[in-house]
Amino acid sequence: MKKILIFGAGKSATSLIEYMCFTCEENNWALLLCDTDLRLAQSKITNCKNAHAISIDVSNNKKRMHLVKDADIVISMLPPHLHFLVAKDCLDFAKHLLTASYIDEKVKALSGEIEQKGVIFLCEMGLDPGIDHMSAMKMINQVTKEGGKITSFKSHCGGLVSPESDNNPWHYKITWNPANIVMAGSSGAIYRSKGHTVDIPYKNIFSDCTVIDIPGLFPLACYPNRDSLTYTNIYGLNNIDTFIRTTLRYPSFCRGWNKIVNLGLTDLNDYGQIKDCKTYNEWYQKKKITAHLSYYQDKNEDEFTEQIDYIGLRSNTPIEADVKNSAGLLQNILERKLAMQPHDKDMIVMLHEIGYEINGKNKELRSSLIVFGEDQKKTAMAKTVGLPLGIAAKLILQNKIQLTGLHIPVFPEIYEPVLAELEEYLVKFNEDVGT
Repeated sequence: MKKILIFGAGKSATSLIEYMCFTCEENNWALLLCDTDLRLAQSKITNCKNAHAISIDVSNNKKRMHLVKDADIVISMLPPHLHFLVAKDCLDFAKHLLTASYIDEKVKALSGEIEQKGVIFLCEMGLDPGIDHMSAMKMINQVTKEGGKITSFKSHCGGLVSPESDNNPWHYKITWNPANIVMAGSSGAIYRSKGHTVDIPYKNIFSDCTVIDIPGLFPLACYPNRDSLTYTNIYGLNNIDTFIRTTLRYPSFCRGWNKIVNLGLTDLNDYGQIKDCKTYNEWYQKKKITAHLSYYQDKNEDEFTEQIDYIGLRSNTPIEADVKNSAGLLQNILERKLAMQPHDKDMIVMLHEIGYEINGKNKELRSSLIVFGEDQKKTAMAKTVGLPLGIAAKLILQNKIQLTGLHIPVFPEIYEPVLAELEEYLVKFNEDVGT
């Protein structure tokens, strides 16, 4: 009997667990779900006779290693900094590993050993990164096979609140890791535009968000996402004039978050400054005084005032004693004020824009994806993060993916069957070609 081990039963794992439960019963495989919260894990596998849940502290080396040793394939839905613990165990015991996270440098350093062990470590196998890679490579190969020369590549993706649940001035609700939301853009961004390399520091990431039209939806703003140029070689697009990957948000979110960042409300190293603050308002006023006021006093001041009052930054609510920095305090606030309610629905939006030359003419291929969640638990985010992982795990166990080594899903033998099965779950792209 094949054994699948999943670490992490949080928000983004719901659809993955549901899919793996079905797959295990269909193939007579076994699923072991591990989380620090046993009740949470048990709630995710209700009525699945082939699944079992246990509680584990992932830092418990002996227990973690025992679980990995007994598995055939491991899926880590842990916070990114914990993937390396699981990766080392998978390497030691020659087990396949899947994650939805970016490949970090410590895991990348293991690439030679992973290949030698004859297993696959498949990372960036969620939504973004994940579905974006697969759908982009499908388009790139399609244009190339038709004889086109690609000149521009733009990829946009965002996890947003669905229009019918959009009832706050931020036009946003939390559907995934809140820490990642608070620190979005903190590493800055690098991309290529019209032949020039553009390097954007954190403080400017949200300052001038481009607005783009989304087919079948409405205009959204986008901000540059990390180091786009690390993917030019992977995508085979080293010499094109424009290459950028972005994150989508409602325009007002970007305007407000630009002020949040530049007021220092996402600072990780300001405990000495805020330690004596007793209320949210005291904290906010102190940060406002020390920041450059141009980020607050502009034509959108009324909009920002509504935004900060909605989350209570000017309230006299006492600050929690265990908060160590502004970023942590802001995260605590957002987890309460921007939480998904039981009836709320989220929305995933993705758009690729590829400019190319063919037969002396300039054309653009656009491919768009819109996925709506069902409710607070069955979110579009969980669906689009979890299903690619589950499908890939099944294909690996069925020997339909036979790659070994450290990879992301840019190979046809991965993205063709995964994208095909995703369409069965209404995760389907719509393409159009323009001039």
